[in-house]
Amino acid sequence: MPVRDACIPVRLGWSSPFARWQGPLAERSSIDLAVDVTSRALADRGLPASEATGIVFGWTVPQPEIFYGASTVAARIGAPHATGAMLSQACATSAACLEAAALRVESGLDELSLVITTDRTSNGPVLTYPAPSAPGGAPRQEHWVLDSFRRDPWGGLAMVGTAERVAAEAGTTREQLDEVALLRHQQYQAALANDRAFQRAWMVPVTLPSRRGEPVVVDGDVGVHPTSAEGLAKLAPVDPGGVVTYGTQTHPADGSAGLVVTTTERARELAGGEGIARILGTGTARVRKAEMPKAPVPAAKAALDEAGLGFGDLDAVTTHNPFAVNDLWFSDQTGIPLEQMNAYGCSLVYGHPQGPTGARLIVELLHTLRLRGGGVGLFTGCAAGDTGAAVVVRVQD
Repeated sequence: MPVRDACIPVRLGWSSPFARWQGPLAERSSIDLAVDVTSRALADRGLPASEATGIVFGWTVPQPEIFYGASTVAARIGAPHATGAMLSQACATSAACLEAAALRVESGLDELSLVITTDRTSNGPVLTYPAPSAPGGAPRQEHWVLDSFRRDPWGGLAMVGTAERVAAEAGTTREQLDEVALLRHQQYQAALANDRAFQRAWMVPVTLPSRRGEPVVVDGDVGVHPTSAEGLAKLAPVDPGGVVTYGTQTHPADGSAGLVVTTTERARELAGGEGIARILGTGTARVRKAEMPKAPVPAAKAALDEAGLGFGDLDAVTTHNPFAVNDLWFSDQTGIPLEQMNAYGCSLVYGHPQGPTGARLIVELLHTLRLRGGGVGLFTGCAAGDTGAAVVVRVQD
């Protein structure tokens, strides 16, 4: 369904810092984190939560009391009248949430929809499934986070195995992957320039209570390693004989991010002179099983087709790239130079909390375009096994 009247006020997109798993956010429920970050983001931007007519809540890792997730979060941020869907589509969760919110606004079901995404990969739950017919009645257990990393039940490979598979098909070398990782780390430095001016426009600090002394404030990403060509070259492959190292893949993380989606008229009222982002198209796609890094390309094409545009019409691109392989494949297939993607870094560098990763990258895309005076932007990324999702926007006054 084409979207014609669903927009994001640029100033009403936000993200917490991302913290490497088992870091400072490891013991904070992602629901509590979402409440705190969303409440502060809305308060800082002068938008009462009570103005929300609906909510779309995205997550991928269960937390205590997640059964009541969307309605609980809405009530706790000050919108007890609002409710909505809870969506979980692995790393494409943010794109799915934004699409759902846009379609609700487009259809008139919502006037102002809050997209709230959150996840904690740290301390993932271990689920116990009863198996009374098993020997001794022994139950089956699943580690929600680690077991998902280790094996796609359809494709049969770990996530890193999908990257190795695509790299082998493309003839990608270890040196090429190292070069992409180094470029992305250099681009991330631009987000830290001038006392992190780019990030401070949208990043919401997290305050953590302390048992002793003053609260701990997390106001920037935690866990980004200093990176050099020499350091990357010294790393061993994750899989023996492979080309992917821990320097050319992302790390799991914790965080929360969100966006406001509303009508064009309301978006202009809320924009504060900082522009609006019109949602032009969304797309999803699947590729052959266990070839995850390929999926962002057809997903992007589907979103661009819906918008009536092509790759040559893009002014900026951000990608969720858990592996450097993803960006190399995307560049080779679309002709978009690596240097023209992810101008201020990406999830390869600052980590991947799953649910909110795409929302942060979309927020970064909006601000990148705004700094350039507007234009058309694409977010695209892969999601679990063989799936991809994409969003196309136009930032304008």
